[in-house]
Amino acid sequence: MVRTMIVATLAAGFASAPAVAAEEYWVAKDAVSKQCEVVPKKPDGTLVIDLAKKKFASEGEARKAMEQMLDCKKK
Repeated sequence: MVRTMIVATLAAGFASAPAVAAEEYWVAKDAVSKQCEVVPKKPDGTLVIDLAKKKFASEGEARKAMEQMLDCKKK
């Protein structure tokens, strides 16, 4: 009985993990156009470069951080 409850709890936790991971954003710079953008998946480092070296919990936080970055300021 206890073993069944533990297995069910672990299965539910693993099933919900991808949904939690979808709420992450990164500030990235396109390697070709040199434009900054907020992306929902981790940059690969070749075509899109990760500028902040960290993930943000919301798109708003990522946009706010992007506005403060020197690489993303309009010249």
